[in-house]
Amino acid sequence: MRAFRGFATRNVLVFFRNRQTVFFSMLAPLIVFALYVMFLRGNYVDSITASMGALAPLIQADDVDSLVNGLLLSGILGSSVITVPFGTLQVVVQDREELKDRDILATPASRWQVILGYFVGAAVCALSVTLVLLTMGLLALIGMGSMHWTATDVAALYGLTALGTLSSTAVSMALMLLFKSTSACGAFLGILSAAAGFVIGAYIPVAQFSTPVQTFCNLWPTSGICCLMRQSLMGGLLDHIDAGIGGLDQGQFVASIRDVFGFEAMVGGNAMGAETILLYVVLISAACLVVDAAVYSKVYARR
Repeated sequence: MRAFRGFATRNVLVFFRNRQTVFFSMLAPLIVFALYVMFLRGNYVDSITASMGALAPLIQADDVDSLVNGLLLSGILGSSVITVPFGTLQVVVQDREELKDRDILATPASRWQVILGYFVGAAVCALSVTLVLLTMGLLALIGMGSMHWTATDVAALYGLTALGTLSSTAVSMALMLLFKSTSACGAFLGILSAAAGFVIGAYIPVAQFSTPVQTFCNLWPTSGICCLMRQSLMGGLLDHIDAGIGGLDQGQFVASIRDVFGFEAMVGGNAMGAETILLYVVLISAACLVVDAAVYSKVYARR
């Protein structure tokens, strides 16, 4: 186990010492934030305000701002959960390109220690980044207004972020076998950073797409995690808004917000429950880990 710990630690240090890799792995949340500041915030506030109608006097402007800020944080977290693990795993391609993997395999470390070292090192890096982003985001939202969270909501957010990050790490590790150079890997990361926001509904709510497109997006594990994040981030706030309306609309305004902004993962026109989403993410993660172990073992066995 000493060889495994040393190799995993080495992978962590390689990632954090490469500032360029760290920056590009954070490109997706930076894109989401920039679009939010320039376009999305105003559009979201205007669309929510327009949908109030006669209920406008009963809904506080601060609550609308808090709701839109919660949507921003869910978009930042969702995109980072996808791109940060991929960025941390570029060390796999770098080692292969520079033939360092041959030196690694010449050490006493067994094949499974090498494979697990890559995964654990990437997972530690990705978790460090995403959980720090979550903490900073929560503190920022607290400073800007009340979100009506409970301790359960906050704990759920940390658990969902960790699960989503580990799931994306397992999926990204399987994708790394497709790349033979860091330049190709970096180019794909740029594409992934732009596409991630669409898949999780950070730019345009997934509910605005056609049913087949919604199904495709929500079959990506992180999309389901994002839906659960929105429920934990803004569920208490929406309940507060609904209580302020006092039942005059039979809960239709809050129901429409949940529907439009993707609080449910729709697959084939049907909503996936929280338990189904979590089970699906765990199964996909486990399947990817099995594939990673099998494929990487054969790849390194030929060296």
